[in-house]
Amino acid sequence: MGIHAVSVMLEALNRDAQHATIAKFIQNELDAEREKVALLHQQGSQQAELLREQGAQQFELFRQQQDAAGGSMHSRRPETLKIDISKYRGVEENSLLRWFVELDDAIRARRIDDGDMQVAFAQSNLAGRAKPWALRLKLHDPYAFGSLEVFKSRLIQTFEPPRAEFRARAELLKLKQGKRDVHAYAQHIRHLTSCISSNLVDEHTLVSVFMQCIEDGPVKTHLFRLELDSLEQAISTAEQEDFSLRQARASSTSYRQPRRYDSGGPEPM
Repeated sequence: MGIHAVSVMLEALNRDAQHATIAKFIQNELDAEREKVALLHQQGSQQAELLREQGAQQFELFRQQQDAAGGSMHSRRPETLKIDISKYRGVEENSLLRWFVELDDAIRARRIDDGDMQVAFAQSNLAGRAKPWALRLKLHDPYAFGSLEVFKSRLIQTFEPPRAEFRARAELLKLKQGKRDVHAYAQHIRHLTSCISSNLVDEHTLVSVFMQCIEDGPVKTHLFRLELDSLEQAISTAEQEDFSLRQARASSTSYRQPRRYDSGGPEPM
């Protein structure tokens, strides 16, 4: 309805009717606008709720993907074992070859694959004369140890006594127990065998040397009654027999005969 038509319709009414008509018209317009606003508010609330649900679903999906990625990375990450090794001091008492065995085991357990890291780990376990020797080389040439194998070879050239394996083999073949107990004797023969890395002495020869060089007595007699296939088996058997003998001696010396008193004499105070 146009403005002119409304004006003509209002002119036909008296003043009170005009006011009532205008008020009703305005009220109808306000109600219509309120309905539009309520509808928009309802639609906005529904849209916001939908967006919240979509956001929550996307966040949950992202979290699940992160958890799955983290779990797969954790499952792929290899476990490491931190093994401590002895320090190599560069003295003749330290077996360099045996230290190399400890070093290789620790590197494998720690899963150190990088060559520079392997050299750094090996150098961190030097002490005594060997540590300043390595530092001097690194000061003159930062790339003196290009790999772990180069590091080992330079250690051998510097600190390994000449013909060390020959001397260890010769000492092994002429070894005697002497004044050492069975355990100390076994540890010494283990040390000598660990110093031999090439042309290894076979197990039967080691068993023969161990049994022949142990001092005469019950332990040696017990060993010769058995068929032993390895040095460790012979050592374990000898130590068990030696322990049993020591226990028997300790029990016999701790037992005392009860004192006897003459019944005809005076009773002791």
